[in-house]
Amino acid sequence: MTNLTGAVWRKSSRSSSQGNCVEVAANLPDLVAVRDSKDQHGPTLFFSPANWEAFVRFTKNAG
Repeated sequence: MTNLTGAVWRKSSRSSSQGNCVEVAANLPDLVAVRDSKDQHGPTLFFSPANWEAFVRFTKNAG
C-alpha cells in the first residue's frame, strides 16, 4: 500500500458546483495520486509524473 501521509490534495479546476470532481496530490516523490473528492477514503489511482502529464495533455486536447 502506498503511504499518502503528507499528500497535499487539490480539487480540479473543472469541478462542478455539485461536487462531482477529482482531487490530485502531485507533491509526492515520483508519484501523482488521484481520488474522488466525495470518497476520500475510497480507491486512489496512481500515475508516474510522466504518465500524468501525458494524461492531462491528452484530455486538454480532446476537449
